[in-house]
Amino acid sequence: MGRADGDVRSVWLRPRRVPSRGEPPLTLARIVEAAVALLDEDGIDGLTMRRLADRLAVVAPSLYWHVDTKDDVIDLAVDAIFGAVPPGTSGEAGWRADVTTVLTAWRAALLSHPWAAAVPARRRPTIGPNFLAWMELLQATLVHAGFTGKGLSAATWALYNHVMGAASTETALRISDEERRVGQEQLRARSDLYPTLAAHGYLYDDDWDGGFTTGLDYLLDGLEAQLGPSS
Repeated sequence: MGRADGDVRSVWLRPRRVPSRGEPPLTLARIVEAAVALLDEDGIDGLTMRRLADRLAVVAPSLYWHVDTKDDVIDLAVDAIFGAVPPGTSGEAGWRADVTTVLTAWRAALLSHPWAAAVPARRRPTIGPNFLAWMELLQATLVHAGFTGKGLSAATWALYNHVMGAASTETALRISDEERRVGQEQLRARSDLYPTLAAHGYLYDDDWDGGFTTGLDYLLDGLEAQLGPSS
């Protein structure tokens, strides 16, 4: 039976079970470690509770002592990839430099585990303790810069969406050299309809690092303008 709309679905918001005698010798940490490895190899579609149990050399029901669903496993795995200590920010180089440091490291974490970039598209909150440490650092940096209230919220989510969107697009896009060539030829042949795309090599535009960095600079320029000349 599915959960009612009012039920708490997130693994981070449900009380954890207290282990009792007779439970299988399996820890949540082992489950998460194995899940990350399996996800890195085969992606979200390749993760099943049976395959995870096989990797751990246990029977599938043993997993349910620790998690309720595959979604729980994914939520835990996503948080695990943010387990590295967030990059330090001192404020000495300015808030823009600090935000850039945080988001660059954030993007690197996602690109190291490409499956993770698509997970936030699901309707479940990303509120594990490791991820929250990164969000806390980002918002604290923005507060120190002078953002408050709705401005703080808007700045936070503009930056969040930039790093998540950039990583998601980079990891999800699959296009061969031949598809680029044929597609761009078609754009040129129909340049009356798509003059800008034809002239600027739309299908060859995959400078992911440059696009991320320049886009972030644009965002920071706009945010800085909101703070006024004293920022």
